Amino acid sequence: MSEIDRLYRYKTLLNNRRAMPRQDILKELEISPATFKRDLAKLRDRLNSPIVFDRDLGGYRLEKPDNATELPGFWFRQDEILALMTIQSMIEQLNPGLLGPKLQPLRKRLDDMLTHQGLDPQLLTQRVRAVHAGKRHLPLAAFEHVAKATFERKQVRIQHHNRLSGQTIERDISPQQLIHYRDNWYVDAWCHLRKELRSFSIDAIQNATVLDQDAKDIDLQAMRQQLDGGYGIFGGSPKDWAELRFSAARAGWVQHESWHPQQQGLLHPDGSYTLRLPYADERELMGDILRFGAEVEVLKPTALRHKVQAEIARMSALYGL
Repeated sequence: MSEIDRLYRYKTLLNNRRAMPRQDILKELEISPATFKRDLAKLRDRLNSPIVFDRDLGGYRLEKPDNATELPGFWFRQDEILALMTIQSMIEQLNPGLLGPKLQPLRKRLDDMLTHQGLDPQLLTQRVRAVHAGKRHLPLAAFEHVAKATFERKQVRIQHHNRLSGQTIERDISPQQLIHYRDNWYVDAWCHLRKELRSFSIDAIQNATVLDQDAKDIDLQAMRQQLDGGYGIFGGSPKDWAELRFSAARAGWVQHESWHPQQQGLLHPDGSYTLRLPYADERELMGDILRFGAEVEVLKPTALRHKVQAEIARMSALYGL
């Protein structure tokens, strides 16, 4: 019997009677007093299981808190049950081909918990929906190898395809952290070819091989300060600040949105809204500006304003305007 199965057996044993003597538990589970002691500590300290020793009854019993709901082997409050429902649905919808096989045991455990509560896991999945926009196909092998190298602190040899130049370059990287951004996966890594920190889109990695060499470790806080300085996925030190003025029709949404950790906003008497934020590369920022159409105007800097104007002119020519 595995440890987790044994720990789940405690709930069944103690639920069937008012109290159970220690010797009976040892006999039923076929364990030693030392194992029982370790199990009890884990159940109480790590799993928050309300198992108490009742001197009057001469044995161990379950003591359910008034504000908790009982589940097999674990005890959760009502708000935690709701969180489990959401997690169960997200497991179903978060790219099953990528994570499904690894998460199947966890999903089955969650299904059992929810069923024990009289809830239909399939119905819950249908009632919680995650909408993914712009998610790109992610090679399973590349993700698994990059993730393995990241967690085991190993270097990984990748063949990375640059969509802009059309080139595929082989390089060794030391992965530092995985990023899930706008429904796509990236890896921040030290590139041994370029001798600098880079961010790679994992769906653009055509092949990945985990190497025996230990990864070069970079201070995560310092790395994040360096890579998170710009706007969006494009890292680097900010080269300028963008100042955008949104119409009153859009201000109600934009003023509550998080575009950048250092953003500054000002709501004007006429209902319009000015947003200031730093950027290192204008490509992603321009895409977000253009999606608002005439509801936003670039005030500063002049260079960014001119680039947006040029893009609008190209669009107008494309449509014969």
